[in-house]
Amino acid sequence: MTRLFGLPPIADVNTRLVVLGSFPGVASLRARQYYGHPQNAFWKILGALWNVPLAQAGYDERVAAVLARGLGIWDVYASCEREGSLDTAIRDAELNDFAHLRQRCPALRAIAHNGGESFRHARLTGAFGLPVHRLPSTSPANASWSFERKLEAWGDLLRAYGVA
Repeated sequence: MTRLFGLPPIADVNTRLVVLGSFPGVASLRARQYYGHPQNAFWKILGALWNVPLAQAGYDERVAAVLARGLGIWDVYASCEREGSLDTAIRDAELNDFAHLRQRCPALRAIAHNGGESFRHARLTGAFGLPVHRLPSTSPANASWSFERKLEAWGDLLRAYGVA
């Protein structure tokens, strides 16, 4: 298997809440964009919460919207081996440097894990002494949650930290 490497964080000194996924899927890695699969609900959810058509926007516009609202995006894994895009196929994963994230984001107030695989590392991210939350995965593989149910859960959390 080929070793895959993730994407750099989208975060800055104004980031108050960071969303950690597990590792970018094949479509995201090809595009070098977070949540690049068209069926992933991530950009649709943020667009609905912010009343901005992010799902139709260019990636630079998406990144600017996220940073302007104090939201950050990253993944728990820096690299791994994997065939396909499913989290269950991740092997030999290497974690990202979460201490670096804390230094990069002095205004950080909480961490949200996008799905169960990411949340498996809540103990590590909780070591910062910040609240750690589990959000329902925005992946199309999480078909047990409707878009409306995901939107409600994400909206509640993002509003709690002033980023929705």
